[in-house]
Amino acid sequence: MDRWIPRPAPDLPEGLILFDGVCLFCSRWVRFVLARDEARRFSFATLQSPYGRAVAVRIGIAADDPETNVVILGGRALFKSDAAIGVLSGLPGHGWACALKLAPKPLRDFAYDRVAKNRYRMFGKSDACFMPSAADRARFLDEAAPPETKRL
Repeated sequence: MDRWIPRPAPDLPEGLILFDGVCLFCSRWVRFVLARDEARRFSFATLQSPYGRAVAVRIGIAADDPETNVVILGGRALFKSDAAIGVLSGLPGHGWACALKLAPKPLRDFAYDRVAKNRYRMFGKSDACFMPSAADRARFLDEAAPPETKRL
């Protein structure tokens, strides 16, 4: 069984993006989404926050050494390339990203894994998590009460 197949997550917030807050590439991705998400469809949590760690435990991600980001769409947790395509295709003007799903998932995830495994070396790592602007702070669930930690 593929560990990273989409799985039900009906009680997690729709549009939640869980990401590595000290990864500079991941933080740039979040800034990219924030700048284009006019409908404010997406919210965010860093893996380093209590909320993000609790979500990670529930969906089977090692918060200290994550292999993937996650997005909750349609009541399901999406991982790796599915998560990236799901977010990108949900942004205005980026519907074309759905066409990326025509590529075989193993190939898409292979490319995703190459970047993910080398992200700190290629893009850098911060000593602290990404800090959103005051206007975007409400979209970050890092201070929310952690969800129940039963695994999905």
